[in-house]
Amino acid sequence: MSAQGSDKRNRRTLLSLAMLATGMLCLAYAAVPLYQMFCQVTGFGGATTRAETASTHTAERVIMVRFDANTDAALPWRFEPVQRSVAVKLGENSLIFYRAKNLSKEPITGIASFNVTPLKTGGVFSKVACFCFDEQTLQPGEEIEMPVSFYIDPAMADDRTLADVKTITLSYTFFRAKAQTAAAAGPKAAAGG
Repeated sequence: MSAQGSDKRNRRTLLSLAMLATGMLCLAYAAVPLYQMFCQVTGFGGATTRAETASTHTAERVIMVRFDANTDAALPWRFEPVQRSVAVKLGENSLIFYRAKNLSKEPITGIASFNVTPLKTGGVFSKVACFCFDEQTLQPGEEIEMPVSFYIDPAMADDRTLADVKTITLSYTFFRAKAQTAAAAGPKAAAGG
């Protein structure tokens, strides 16, 4: 084999590896948004669907929906559901509230993540409006009530894989917003702590 043929093969291999590395890098950046989109469309991992409008159809089946609230240790808020549970017919539009209070002496911005359990119900639990879609800023000592408007898709009545479900839990966890977390870490890092 000639040196010229070997050089061509080496360049082709190098080009192929560079293209593969670039493709993998692009996939890494796209993975999170693609995964979030997949979860919202399918309900995978307990992600709920986001509905543009309220439901117009109902079914007789009743589901108990429980509400859970958690707060990350780095967020000095009290966060809780105003009511612990509600019984709803499939397709029935429901409005409930969560309450949050800033226990600190400074304005704090938080954002909530959410899921439903059992995880297989994520595709039928539709939120029309929710505080979790936006950052929430609370002033020192401020307390607010935040609405969640939702319904459970009446198609659940025809889904045999969901026939055993009698209760769905909607769970939220509030975290300090990323921009504020970085700002709070800045002075500590600059001071050596």
